[in-house]
Amino acid sequence: MVAAVGLAGCGLASGSPVADDVEPGSIGRGQPLKGADLTVTSKEFTEQIILGQIMALAFKAAGAEVLDRTAIQGSIGTREAVKSGAADANYEYTGTAWITYLGHTKPIADPYKQWVAVRDEDRGKGLTWLPPAPMDNTYAFAANQANAKKYRLETLSDVAALSKKDPDAVTLCLDGEFAVREDGLPGLEKKYGFSIPSQNLKKMDSGIVYNEVTSGRSCTLGEVFTTDGRIPELNLKVLEDDKKFFPNYNAAPVINSKTFRKYPVIAKILDPITKKLTTPVAQQLNAKVDVDGEDPHEVAKDWMVKEGFIREG
Repeated sequence: MVAAVGLAGCGLASGSPVADDVEPGSIGRGQPLKGADLTVTSKEFTEQIILGQIMALAFKAAGAEVLDRTAIQGSIGTREAVKSGAADANYEYTGTAWITYLGHTKPIADPYKQWVAVRDEDRGKGLTWLPPAPMDNTYAFAANQANAKKYRLETLSDVAALSKKDPDAVTLCLDGEFAVREDGLPGLEKKYGFSIPSQNLKKMDSGIVYNEVTSGRSCTLGEVFTTDGRIPELNLKVLEDDKKFFPNYNAAPVINSKTFRKYPVIAKILDPITKKLTTPVAQQLNAKVDVDGEDPHEVAKDWMVKEGFIREG
């Protein structure tokens, strides 16, 4: 009962075994995880679920019995699950750890140094960070191609210049949280030295932003996430953060340290996969779910097989 309550407290009250008949491809040869029982978790949004399924399939192909407890609501639940041992591993973002979990206010501009800082600080908390992926799921501003061309927008400095020259031209669709976060709009305005009038801010659910920016009717710019599959699908222009304000949100495997000491081969299994996870790859995988309506598990499996990491049994 105590164990059940602990799992429920982390959001891990349910789960199902990964039943796929998969075998090693380029990873997991010799099935070095045979006899291991591992639980994989993730947050609840599309990209996280896909990353969780990729990890689960890698462990399964390497011989482990894997329990799928992906799609937990909220970031804190996934972290606490891995930290406590209720789950063994997940993919996490360096910026989320640095700012949300570890309480720092200023991001580190260099992606690798950001990862090293997080890795080192989390080492004493029972969490082992493996090397990060190239993919960076950070904030960005985007415009449709017509508005980007009309206002000559390439960078966020261009937005700052436009806001001073023609304040009415800068209208922004964004979600409520981004409007008040210090690593969101308030901090961005300070960094670039401009201010968007409140009447030019259109607050809405983040999922609606993409369609509104594409139409260009409600706003010339929208707050987006750089790995979102709708960016290439809708042909949006992502503006360069030329002053490097937004934190790096590179995805990296995080393993419960006790689990990692028992199965250090996990690093060898996951590293080749993580290296392949670029921002364009993440966009493509996310689009298969968010645009095409495919199942995240099947999207992850198809990609793993296509890349040769695993084979279907």
